[in-house]
Amino acid sequence: MTTWGESHGPALGALIDGCPAGLSLSVEDIQEVLDRRRPSGQVASTTRAEKDEVEILSGVFEGDTTGTPISLMIRNHDARSSSYEELKDLFRPGHGDYTYLQKYGLRDWRGGGRSSGRETAARVAAGAVAAKLIGAAGINVVAYTRNIGGVEISSGPVVITESWIKKVRQNQLYCPDETAAAAMEEKLAATRAEGDTLGGMVEIIVSGCPAGLGEPVFEKMDAALVAALASIGSVKAVEIGDGISVAAKKGSEVNDQMDESGFVKNSAGGILAGITTGQDIILRAWCKPIPSIARPQHTRDVNGRLQSFTIRGRHDICVIPRIVPVCEAMVSLVLADHWLRQKAVRL
Repeated sequence: MTTWGESHGPALGALIDGCPAGLSLSVEDIQEVLDRRRPSGQVASTTRAEKDEVEILSGVFEGDTTGTPISLMIRNHDARSSSYEELKDLFRPGHGDYTYLQKYGLRDWRGGGRSSGRETAARVAAGAVAAKLIGAAGINVVAYTRNIGGVEISSGPVVITESWIKKVRQNQLYCPDETAAAAMEEKLAATRAEGDTLGGMVEIIVSGCPAGLGEPVFEKMDAALVAALASIGSVKAVEIGDGISVAAKKGSEVNDQMDESGFVKNSAGGILAGITTGQDIILRAWCKPIPSIARPQHTRDVNGRLQSFTIRGRHDICVIPRIVPVCEAMVSLVLADHWLRQKAVRL
């Protein structure tokens, strides 16, 4: 999958190569997922009102994939580049302005260009195709909000059911804990009033994944999943299974022992030696606060002069919950690749 386009360009999109022929695919399949990423007017999101209507330009004929590259396009309609005019010579703290200029010698200052979170719309569109492919094999990927600004849902194992998924996706924060969701909304509203932003954490659960997926030693399943999630702009850490807590445990506590019915627990998060075990894959993506804050900040401009400024315009207060479908998309893309590769490994 290759994405293309910029935040304030005429359009953005994705090119998918390697999707098998014969998969039923429609605009509606993709649009349903894109709609979950769009700003919904809730307390965390920007007021930029993009419809994010996807167009399938190639690779589908009479409702089925043809085996040729699938090109998807999403046009931009509500970009306001003038909001960035006064910032075009500044290196905004927390953004990619400085690093993009160092790499390319020039940068698109309109909303961050390629480094904008808007690029993830194309990932979600491509991920919808991957999710449909692996869904036909019984693999299901569900992400939800577990933490915003330090407010976390009550702990305990999650049991994936259709009713639970429906509850998550009807909640505007994609948080299944109503008490925690209310506290998150209060904190988001207070933070918006302060002109600041919040980070958070998304948990992703993969159910129905067969044992045996993954490519040792340098393309292990866990390595591929971590790379895919870490490629999302705001993600700063990724956990698998018990994650960082295993560093403080003993081997007897961490090892997933087996009995006559199979594994008795899932500390490893569904992956051993880089290969799936057949258990649920458990992942967590930790996200930094949105760097565009409506508070005075200090930086340098392109000429090396010190500057004080305040960012105006339309920005999310927290990347969560809009990153939830992005995490699902990236995990689905990795699983689709490895599921197809497994077809060539054994008869």
